[in-house]
Amino acid sequence: MQLNGAVALVTGGNGGLGQRIAAALAREGVHLALVYAASREAAEGVARDLAARHQINAAAFACDITDGAAIARLVEAVQARFGRIDILVNDAAYNKAILFSDLDGLTDEVWDRIMAVNLTGPARLIKAVAPVMRAQGRGRIVNISSIAGLQPTGSSIAYAVSKAGLNHLTRCMAVGLAPEVLVNCVAPGLLEGTRATANLRPEQIERSASGAVLKKAADKDDCAEMVVAMCRTETMTGQTVVIDAGRVFH
Repeated sequence: MQLNGAVALVTGGNGGLGQRIAAALAREGVHLALVYAASREAAEGVARDLAARHQINAAAFACDITDGAAIARLVEAVQARFGRIDILVNDAAYNKAILFSDLDGLTDEVWDRIMAVNLTGPARLIKAVAPVMRAQGRGRIVNISSIAGLQPTGSSIAYAVSKAGLNHLTRCMAVGLAPEVLVNCVAPGLLEGTRATANLRPEQIERSASGAVLKKAADKDDCAEMVVAMCRTETMTGQTVVIDAGRVFH
């Protein structure tokens, strides 16, 4: 798909990885709707910076992606501002470090929150933008998962299961939205300098880096460039690509 002049809706757009994804898309001439949950000033600052640096249109939009009505309003607002939606990047996520063995610590409230943000929210967003993309005759959706969705690891059981669900949601939506809309997924390993990493225990961070073949964390820019490639592709759909410095091979 031709990216110059396209419009992307990016959730978690002011986060550590989200900013890299937004910048990579902006370099391709993509206009940006950056979605934030609470950090209005940060999101608006990112939008202003990218707009000035890359001569694109960019704006920040508040949305609780666990709220279906809020998602409907978001999609309507982005269409009103930009006139179309060509790309959806589901980068927003929530985690909380809970040992797999600590089943009491994995409360219903924590489980529900993680599932709502990491799996149900992306599903609702995809459903909301799908009619827009189909009417346009084209669309690209990229989900941001984790290697925790491919093996029993990560910050908690709920997080791992939510990301496994997101990987399979990618496959199912690729079937359901073909041929107009292509749906793919990036599954990063440990990423330094993100809110998700900040919620991990130090021993988890050390184990993740040392357990990789390349003995380092994954690169956020590598992940962002893969998102761009998945937006550009014409023949890849339903795929989950791992970027983790060589930890998980699937």
